[in-house]
Amino acid sequence: MNSIKPICLSAFAVLVLAGCGAQKQVSTTNTLAVISAPLNVKKVAPLKEIELKRWSHLDIVNDTIPGMSVDRAYAEILKNKKGVKVIVGIVDSGVDIEHEDLKSVLWTNPKEIPGNGIDDDKNGYVDDIHGWNFLGDITKENLEYERIIKNKNLVDEGTYQEAKKLNDKKIAEATTGKVRMEEMLATIAAGDAALVKHFGKAVYTAEEVKAIASENPEIQKSKAAIQQMLSFGMPLAELKTAVQKQLADFDALLNGENLKTDYRKILGDNPQDITDTKYGNNNVIGPDKDEALHGTHVAGIVAQSRDNAIGGDGVASNVEILTVRAVPDGDEYDKDIALGIRYAVDNGAKVINGSFGKSFSPHKQWVYDAIKYAEKKDVLIVHAAGNDAKDIDYSDNFPNDSDDKINEFADNMITIGALNFEYGDKVVARFSNIGKVNVDVFAPGVKIYATTPKDSYQYLQGTSMAAPNVAGVAALIRSYYPKLSASQVKHILMDSGVAITTDVVVGGNPKDSRSFSTLSKSGKIVNAYNALLMAEKMSKK
Repeated sequence: MNSIKPICLSAFAVLVLAGCGAQKQVSTTNTLAVISAPLNVKKVAPLKEIELKRWSHLDIVNDTIPGMSVDRAYAEILKNKKGVKVIVGIVDSGVDIEHEDLKSVLWTNPKEIPGNGIDDDKNGYVDDIHGWNFLGDITKENLEYERIIKNKNLVDEGTYQEAKKLNDKKIAEATTGKVRMEEMLATIAAGDAALVKHFGKAVYTAEEVKAIASENPEIQKSKAAIQQMLSFGMPLAELKTAVQKQLADFDALLNGENLKTDYRKILGDNPQDITDTKYGNNNVIGPDKDEALHGTHVAGIVAQSRDNAIGGDGVASNVEILTVRAVPDGDEYDKDIALGIRYAVDNGAKVINGSFGKSFSPHKQWVYDAIKYAEKKDVLIVHAAGNDAKDIDYSDNFPNDSDDKINEFADNMITIGALNFEYGDKVVARFSNIGKVNVDVFAPGVKIYATTPKDSYQYLQGTSMAAPNVAGVAALIRSYYPKLSASQVKHILMDSGVAITTDVVVGGNPKDSRSFSTLSKSGKIVNAYNALLMAEKMSKK
């Protein structure tokens, strides 16, 4: 592992608010120094498994990995300090609250008596012990543009035409995509059959495939085909299942099935009426534990138990996870998000993570009002920027805190782009949305290791993973410096980050290289160590 000195270290009192303009290093044993990015240095050796599992916690200077310096913050800043308990709301697909690494960090409603069938706290939600499930038994849902096509009265004519245009584009893509997926399945089947015969066994490894030395043209062809399939980073069986699912989705589009099903009717509410709030149930896992994959992973990134020798470590200690199930397999309803935010706020959340988003929002004002309500109650909302490799200064991405993409109507929402684990020109995740105005800061979002349902752990990626990394740092700040407001925490996360001024590849396109400073408002990556130093200084003012 490379160990280098940063080019911009000095006493905290000098640099924490001034940035990294000076290059003189100041040696001190009593003052912690701000972390700044080393220039023209990147991790050359592949990450070891132990590094990959916690790369988001590692240090950009000591490890040359663009993590958030979480481990360093615990070791050098938080050691022997005590914080207050912070409730973090997870508005997502549901959380496996029975998971071995999450059971100890669950929020429990102190005003409810479990299982008595009575709304003891009179908040409208019966037996909401660990949160509320606004989806009931729904797992799958339409995308918002599909709902608009089915009911054009939801939006104005211009928005309806945009939704219809998108649907036409999806159908065209499905037509060509179906052919490609069918060819892929055929390649997997033929190549696998040939190699099973070659090896004389049904299961073989990538290493065994790589080592094939046969001169047989059919075997060589099958070797190349299977190696290409394995390059997608999953076992053949999983890849085959993923391709079959994609094929089913394409068929649904081509047959118009995506416009025929009304998933919501089993819930019994009117999704166009924000005052109709008596729906859902208290099963925050949801009807199918496997469908809580996304939310369970998000919750684990924030708060899976630290230092317990199982799984990974959460960013924040001394937190409780409050679950709001409001995000299905498909697009979330504005009503569920608005009520979910209000529910989390009313039950004491000081940080809310929102790893969801969509391109259309018929009732966006309901969500805007909920964001303003959270601001009034001093609650920080951390939101994922999205995974479409788009500039959301120009493309719609809801929810947001700026209806005109320029002027923010609230100062308690922070939007997060995703980082890759390789420090260098590929540091921005190829899928991450960007935006000089509408993305605030970047954080680790590729190959993040955390809890998944049924006591399992997986690597997942997305701005969905970057957001809870930041929510975890926000929870740390609110735990150890509770007098700071949500707005102050937001700006600490942005201002204290590590600035990267070099050019980086955008959208995974080698021909699109831009200065990292142009991809977000701050031009920085979140750093827990720096954030806590700045929080300490601000809390003393």
